[in-house]
Amino acid sequence: MVRANRKAKGVTRRKPGRKGVAPPGKGAGSRAGDTISLKIDGRKRKAKPGQTVLEVAREHGIEIPTLCYHEALTPLGSCRLCVVEVSQGGRTRTMASCVTPAAEGMVVKTNTEKIRAIRKMLMMLLLARCPDVGVIREKARDLGVKKVAFPRQKEDCYLCGMCVRACEEIVGIGAIGFVNRGHESEIAPPFGVESDLCIGCGTCTTICPAGKFDLDKVFARRGMHKMEEREGVGRCGVCETYYARK
Repeated sequence: MVRANRKAKGVTRRKPGRKGVAPPGKGAGSRAGDTISLKIDGRKRKAKPGQTVLEVAREHGIEIPTLCYHEALTPLGSCRLCVVEVSQGGRTRTMASCVTPAAEGMVVKTNTEKIRAIRKMLMMLLLARCPDVGVIREKARDLGVKKVAFPRQKEDCYLCGMCVRACEEIVGIGAIGFVNRGHESEIAPPFGVESDLCIGCGTCTTICPAGKFDLDKVFARRGMHKMEEREGVGRCGVCETYYARK
C-alpha cells in the first residue's frame, strides 16, 4: 500500500490541510476572532482558534517532547511522544497534542505519571528500532530511558514522515511516501520504482531529523533507466551527492 501522490498534468493539487486540526474559527468551540480558554497543567491559558494543544503549550513555555513535529509541516502524530491527558465533557483521554485542537474548557495535563510512563515505553520502542540514531539517543536520555527491554534492530529511520510531508507540502512533488505496513513499513517512491518525479532538490535529506535519508533511497531502485540518463538531475563526481540541473 502506497500513500504518495503522483503529479499529473491537468490536475490541480489540493492545498494540504492540517490532519486532525480544526481550521481557524471552526470546531474549536469558539467563533472566528475569539480566544479560547483552557487549562494546561493547572493554569489558565488563552489560545487562538485553530491552534493545537502543542502549539499553545509551547507558546507558554511548556515543553512537550516530539520527534515527528515540524512547525512548517502538517502535524502527523506518528511518534506519539507528545501525548497528553485531555479532559473534556466529563471524559479523560490520552491524545497526541500535535493533532489535537485546543477547545473551550479543555483541561490538559502534560506531565502526569501515566504520561511519563507512556513516553518512556514509546521511547524504548524507538530506541530498540534505531539504537544508533543520534536524535533518538538524545531524546531517550532526556526522558530517562537507559535500558531497552526489546530486541535491538539496526534501522536508521523511525518513520517520522517529515521527508514525505516536506516533499508533498513544501516542494509540491510527492515523489516518496509510506510503503508497506507494520514492521515492514518504509519510506520509498511509489511501488519501489525509481521516481520519475523527484527533482533532486534535497529537501528530504535536509529536513530528516535522523540525518540518515539520502536521495539514493529515491533513485537506487529498480527502474528502466539509470540515474545518469535522467533529465533535470545530476550527480557530483567528487562528493557523489545529487543536484538539480538548470
